[in-house]
Amino acid sequence: QVQLVESGGGSVQPGDSLRLSCQGSGNGLSVLSMAWFRQTPGKEREFVARVRPGSSTTNYAIHAASVKGRFTVSRDNAQNTLHLQMNSLKAEDTAAYYCAAGSAGKPHDLSTSYDYWGQGTQVTVSS
Repeated sequence: QVQLVESGGGSVQPGDSLRLSCQGSGNGLSVLSMAWFRQTPGKEREFVARVRPGSSTTNYAIHAASVKGRFTVSRDNAQNTLHLQMNSLKAEDTAAYYCAAGSAGKPHDLSTSYDYWGQGTQVTVSS
């Protein structure tokens, strides 16, 4: 059974940076894709970024168009951790951010592709 625990959320001003972390545990995590989604009240979970299994380099990472150039996802396979460096934050980035893990063979941007989820961490961007 895979377990995921997010950390690093908080309240910041527009233009600031935050780094989210997701600590994974359990068997089989190394062969799963890991991803970040975000969700605001009343809306569906939105894909943010994903890293395929077996690599921690950006060559195997995909970012949503809305965050590309501002957010960077990375993965430490030895430590079973996933990170999301968020720069130039905007008010519209305000959301609960969730870490997810699932099969690499499924569409990366669908929440239904992921079997394991963390409890979420809140990011609030406001002046």
